[in-house]
Amino acid sequence: MAYKIVFFDIDGTLVNEEKEIPASTLASIQQLKTSGIEPVIATGRAPYFIKSLAEELGIDSYVCLNGGYAVYRGEPLYKRIIAKESVQALVELAAKHKHSLVFEGEHTYVTDTLDHPFVLGAVGSLKVELPRHDPHFWQTNDVYQIFLHCESGDEHLYEGMLTELKLIRWHQHAMDVLPAGGSKAQGIAALLEMINVNPEEAVAFGDGLNDIEMLEYVGLGIAMGNSHKDLLPYADYVTTHVDEDGIRNGLIEARLISV
Repeated sequence: MAYKIVFFDIDGTLVNEEKEIPASTLASIQQLKTSGIEPVIATGRAPYFIKSLAEELGIDSYVCLNGGYAVYRGEPLYKRIIAKESVQALVELAAKHKHSLVFEGEHTYVTDTLDHPFVLGAVGSLKVELPRHDPHFWQTNDVYQIFLHCESGDEHLYEGMLTELKLIRWHQHAMDVLPAGGSKAQGIAALLEMINVNPEEAVAFGDGLNDIEMLEYVGLGIAMGNSHKDLLPYADYVTTHVDEDGIRNGLIEARLISV
């Protein structure tokens, strides 16, 4: 198969735990671009969290917010928001259980609770600026994704909302909240349709539970060596750890760059 485009998750894929891009990854992305194959970021992060990284890599196409917002060569082409009624229901249920929320809009993100330790820990692990406080943000702004902060054993408290919302844990104290059926694959599908590329002509790299649909959707799904164990069954190939030339070795295996 002649692959034309490669989608890369960020955390645990393009960057390591220190949020640094390994030198071999940076070099491999440049080699990929030189060969005429387009690299695209596909992340759960919001667009305002990836600007400096995208600039360092020289990438101007991305699928953010777990498929909720897609941009191709600097131009937005797809947006998916959470229904206002679903946000309100989650706000009321989270308040009942004293769980803090972070609302992610198109240009900014906010929290409904000041200085909550779970927010400070989870968002702080991303090494980004902490959200400002605005509990009413969701009432007047479109919300693309929500962070729900709770312990690992508390998911069952939200089972009644799973017909409207999808929950994906990414931190011991935080889950991504998307519309039911939402995934990175949705944004990728919209982008590929716009540029007239078939899914079979695409490759994707990921390491987390929010990468399952993406790896299934493309022609070649590659899991990092440091991936969550539950992602591995959905991968066509498992490369090495992010800090052990995982991106480079995966691209070589796909015959997209040379040794």
